[in-house]
Amino acid sequence: MPIYEYRCLKCKKIFSFLVGVVADCGEPACPRCGGKKLAKLISRIARVRSQDTVLEDLADPGRVGNLEDPKAMARWAKKMGRTLGEETGEDFGDEMDEMLEGSAEGEGNADEE
Repeated sequence: MPIYEYRCLKCKKIFSFLVGVVADCGEPACPRCGGKKLAKLISRIARVRSQDTVLEDLADPGRVGNLEDPKAMARWAKKMGRTLGEETGEDFGDEMDEMLEGSAEGEGNADEE
């Protein structure tokens, strides 16, 4: 069954709506505000791969980048975090950003010495 994505024109929330599962599923409505004025979005095509395959690709040393570059490592860690989803916790991306900011501040202090 197709899943369509919509953007609520009232509150701007983007949400998915599964079509054709139940004969009387009705018209889509925004889950946040209940708005019925929606814009149908063009969704990216999903390529179904197992989580093991995705994790193997991310663990490929050629995809990690420069192991000596903290920014490259943080980008890789954030990508891994997005792949793992909730398993890493809600604040994982923010923690990586803070780590990068701290690293950049440390570099600035080293130049001043």
